[in-house]
Amino acid sequence: MNALTARQRWTRFAAPSRFYHLAGRLIPWCWAITLILAAAGLWVGFAVAPTDFQQGDAYRIIFIHVPSAWMAMLLYLVMAFWAAIGWMFNTRMAAMYARALAPTGALMTFIALWTGALWGKPTWGTWWVWDARLTSFFILLLLYVGYIALTEAIDDFRRASNAGALLALVGAVNVPIIYFSVKWWNTLHQGATISATAAPKMASTMLLGMLLMVFSFWAYSFAVVFTRARAIVLEQEADTEWVRALVAAPGSKA
Repeated sequence: MNALTARQRWTRFAAPSRFYHLAGRLIPWCWAITLILAAAGLWVGFAVAPTDFQQGDAYRIIFIHVPSAWMAMLLYLVMAFWAAIGWMFNTRMAAMYARALAPTGALMTFIALWTGALWGKPTWGTWWVWDARLTSFFILLLLYVGYIALTEAIDDFRRASNAGALLALVGAVNVPIIYFSVKWWNTLHQGATISATAAPKMASTMLLGMLLMVFSFWAYSFAVVFTRARAIVLEQEADTEWVRALVAAPGSKA
């Protein structure tokens, strides 16, 4: 009985109606955290952190480039995870999570590529090189776009989710390739500045600015993914009683 109760507590927000209301309460907090951390991170990164002795002030793009690159890879793995859960256990809410994650992951990948080009021009003398890290990251963008296009091209939600899950799982192989590319091949891209097994290779103020921006990108991702997931829930559950009651309620913003 206790095990059943624990399981019920763990899965109760898997119901679309419960997720919808919980996410609605969390979104304002996520936005507030995003704005506070982003303001602090940009101030530390662009006003407090010292100028790099080799790259000058051009290195400051790192405070946007690195967090967006980390989020792009992480969001893809999370998207593939939820897509796989939806595929294996036939859970609609997991498939909705995966669909909600894809556009944000694509945006983060685009930002990472764009800021990388801005950083590469003054440091490498060119906007783009087809080395292993940049090429595999460009493939990541194509995988995101492919997932979005595939799931939107099929009218049946279940069939579209299953097809997208297959693509997401196959594409997940690209994430470790991105991460280890600077170790496996000779590339222009610098190695990891922050590692779990070594001390940071940057000043403490630089590290502080970096971490503030990373957490602001996390909070932003939660905010927009929750918002998009709520919209998908309303679309997919439009014929259910709880959505009709929500729409009919006075002052409804659904």
